[in-house]
Amino acid sequence: MSSTLGYGEDLGAAGPAHPLEPLSPEEIGRASAILARDRGLKDDHRFVFIELHEPPKEVVNGFRAGDTWARQAFVVLRDRTFHRTLEAVVDLSADSVVSLTEIPDAQAPMTKYELANCRAVIRADPRWQEAMRKRGVTDFSLVTIDKWASGYTGPEDAPERRRIARPLTYVKDSPRGNAYARPVENLVVTVDLDAMEVLDVTDTGVVALPPTNGDYRPDQIADPRNTPVFESVREPMKPIVVEQPEGRSFTIDGHALTWANWRLRIGYTPREGLVLHQISYADRGVERPVIYRASLSEMYVPYGDPGDTHWNKNVFDEGEYGLGGMANSLVLGCDCLGDIAYMDAYVNDQTGQAVRIPNAICIHEEDAGIGWKHTDTDGAGFVRRNRRLVISVFTTVGNYDYGFYWYLYLDGSIEFESKLTGILSTGAVEAGVTPGYGTLVAPGLYGPNHQHFFGLRLDMAVDGERNDFYAVHSEAAPDEENPWGNAWRQVVTHLDTEHAARQLADPAAGKAWLVANSEKRNALGSLIAYKVELGGSLTMPFARPGSQQANRGGFTAKHIWATPYDSRERYAAGEYVAQHPGGDGLPAYTEGNRSLAAADLVIWPVLCAHHVTRPEDWPVMPVATVGLHLKPVGFFDGNPMLDLPAERGHGEAAACHTDGHRH
Repeated sequence: MSSTLGYGEDLGAAGPAHPLEPLSPEEIGRASAILARDRGLKDDHRFVFIELHEPPKEVVNGFRAGDTWARQAFVVLRDRTFHRTLEAVVDLSADSVVSLTEIPDAQAPMTKYELANCRAVIRADPRWQEAMRKRGVTDFSLVTIDKWASGYTGPEDAPERRRIARPLTYVKDSPRGNAYARPVENLVVTVDLDAMEVLDVTDTGVVALPPTNGDYRPDQIADPRNTPVFESVREPMKPIVVEQPEGRSFTIDGHALTWANWRLRIGYTPREGLVLHQISYADRGVERPVIYRASLSEMYVPYGDPGDTHWNKNVFDEGEYGLGGMANSLVLGCDCLGDIAYMDAYVNDQTGQAVRIPNAICIHEEDAGIGWKHTDTDGAGFVRRNRRLVISVFTTVGNYDYGFYWYLYLDGSIEFESKLTGILSTGAVEAGVTPGYGTLVAPGLYGPNHQHFFGLRLDMAVDGERNDFYAVHSEAAPDEENPWGNAWRQVVTHLDTEHAARQLADPAAGKAWLVANSEKRNALGSLIAYKVELGGSLTMPFARPGSQQANRGGFTAKHIWATPYDSRERYAAGEYVAQHPGGDGLPAYTEGNRSLAAADLVIWPVLCAHHVTRPEDWPVMPVATVGLHLKPVGFFDGNPMLDLPAERGHGEAAACHTDGHRH
């Protein structure tokens, strides 16, 4: 069972019901129309992003039904004629432009329309055509041009000089074939996206196209002309049916969501994709805030192969492309299972008109195993099951597919998880060659070593707007306090400045971090806090200092950062990443070493999926995961699931209780 919640259900004639409602499709179109009308925009202006200009926190936190506020849109544009990146704020309530500003030395993220157009330009270039003929390719209809950002290879790539991309080339063996099975090695094309012309074609030597076809679609695998991937086709699995005969346990009003004791709002931007706002927990009738705003602030994928095709591959999927516009339309029973509520998302095209992504956001419940259980010495036993609310999106960024999942649990904990799947960005080698910086996945085909870094931004509000930040680790007690050699304790360190909060993980010492209320203590006199635990790989980047990968991805040098709130500090690698030489984002934000004591605190955890490829990753990679866990520590006076009613609807076992006489 599923339902889709459209914007029309929450936007009436009076406008949005809350200051954080995402822009409706009508508002996206109005914002671009007002700009064009008042500032004389022409066809040479491309609309890159149009999103809600979020009101100040005091407006949002103080909002009550019936209040009015300035409803505004934030717009990023590219002026092709004068090679400028522009920002605008449009007041939709007043039907006017608040500001239109040139951002010097900045390149806006590339649009899908630019990337689509540059493919035709490359195909028409005689230098590229000659390179393809050298490799025996004459049917250009089988060629795929894959979008790749330019990176920063030197002063010629400076953002104020030109707007460029460096797409890569692949050749399918059939119209529906897997392009990534046959990469064109040692061929890199540089395209000017403003002028839409090929600036350079670099060909450093022919490597034979791999002989594999990389088929993975069921009808292709079974095609008798191809070598089957498996000797036999598996028997179908017996179905798993997820039923909620009484319906969902959550309710949605516009973009406000209520589930169990949790309250939050769902947002969406063309750059970040899914955003969660005002996450709070109703504790014995009191609504207690936990996080004001939660989002993925950057996703960075640097490659560790020095080959001519691969050394410059270091892509910021959010800052150079925008994740929101690449979201999938999700399918019941495939992407999501159970009693599902879907939300559409709206982004914009380059003309400033709204583009609908149906079923972009999936919301459902899942069983999460045992929540708590005990059987006493008299044989009496009690058990309660945990469950979680799942809010998710899936995006396709060229070869890779990423699922982003937020989980809320009945025990008051919160998790973020990224699921990586899709197809490797591949390279070709001659027969008999073993790649030094990757793994063979098929004859003549390899996957280069690389890493995926996920920079989160969590604008915290643990039981209030003023929070402190602490590091916690465990260590053995000193000898004078440890006569038996068994004693250990937790050490809590207050991180009172931005430099102190530039932290590395230490799993061997059980290192984690606390975000605690600055003004309150719980009933036991201890901190009211949430613990931050990093999951998955804690591997560091391997790019040497001074390399473009290290410079541009500076936020990856630490596992967690913290800053006082600033409305313009939203992205871990900086606002304008494309062609930037590096040093922006968190390294720049924290340079001033601002105080974090009793701050409006923002924390920036950094997760890493360390990917040494393997044959099992080909032709489609099984899901790999990396995640983050936020756990209440002293936030509640006891187990918040203690009052949870037993599960119903399972016969005698539904009582989840044994009296000591049942066997």
